[in-house]
Amino acid sequence: MSNPNSNVDSMLDNLQQQMSDNPEDGLQHPQDQEKVRRNSTKARPQSADDDIADFSQVNHLEVTRHQHGQRVDNFLLNRLKGMPRPHIYKMIRADEVRINNKRCKPYDKLERGDIVRVAPVQLSTRERPIVSSEFARGLLERVIYEDDGLMVLNKPSGIAVHGGSGIDFGVIEAMREATGKKYLELVHRIDKETSGLLMIAKKRSALKVLQEHLRDKTIQKHYLAIVKGQPPLDTLTIDAPLLRFTLSSGERRVKVEKDSKQPDIAAKPSQTNCRVLARFHLEAAGNVSLIEALPLTGRTHQIRVHLAYVNHPILGDDKYNIADASNVRRLCLHAWQLNIPGYPLITAPLPEDMQSLIPKDVTLAITG
Repeated sequence: MSNPNSNVDSMLDNLQQQMSDNPEDGLQHPQDQEKVRRNSTKARPQSADDDIADFSQVNHLEVTRHQHGQRVDNFLLNRLKGMPRPHIYKMIRADEVRINNKRCKPYDKLERGDIVRVAPVQLSTRERPIVSSEFARGLLERVIYEDDGLMVLNKPSGIAVHGGSGIDFGVIEAMREATGKKYLELVHRIDKETSGLLMIAKKRSALKVLQEHLRDKTIQKHYLAIVKGQPPLDTLTIDAPLLRFTLSSGERRVKVEKDSKQPDIAAKPSQTNCRVLARFHLEAAGNVSLIEALPLTGRTHQIRVHLAYVNHPILGDDKYNIADASNVRRLCLHAWQLNIPGYPLITAPLPEDMQSLIPKDVTLAITG
């Protein structure tokens, strides 16, 4: 005679086997359901640490620890090299970018394990930059501070910080090639024409901390500029809102805009503290001054526009000092010092082409 309990045991064994083979059909812990939701995608995703090989197809990128906590728009800007930020926002609005099969906003924060779906885009695939050994060695020799998470480079004038808009590569792409490090990210940006200190993060954790300092305005950035004229006061604060606009040629500019005629386009509050370090005379330029500028806000071209606004434009500025007759062949603006909480004071000496314009006693006063 058969045991009636054996049929029940057999049924339970079959049910358990079915649940093991198809875990999504059974009951799951909420955390397990979240893992399934995050990792569910029809296409096998590639790591977001790797470069996109083909922009003409749908790409699925899996967020790693290096992008954890990053905003969606910044994530895309780092991967769609050369694509303007407005186009990135347009893609997000048009639902051409999805996170875990859901719509997203530019400011949404990514988490490790998220799957970012990017629709096909018209973006040419850039070949990896060819960096000569001499150029790479020259950049590496310009690193004046480095620890486990931060590298600070004394950037020369005339080199962009990143590629885009017709520029094959900039400092960050060249440094990745020169060092062989996959993760190197700009903490901030300085103009192509500006020389001096540029912060590069070697770890995502360091990038987040440094950018928080920038948002909280706890990093002090000191610049040196040689300007036209001689201000009557030794110190001045320039408080003038700045507005970005585009010329008919498509080139972007910035101007002081106190009373905007377009209420939907507001100028951003901007402040710069200035201190006159020296007043002297140049044969071609006439009376000039060496000024230390401390921007309290971080607007595009802020120091250049503010100094031009108070009638002391920077020598060599082909955007905001068009009438310059000094014959100076570079923008006389240098990112001189960085005061970062928890770090030693970092200083980049003036480059020779600026230093040669300044009397020797003044030069010694600011470098020694």
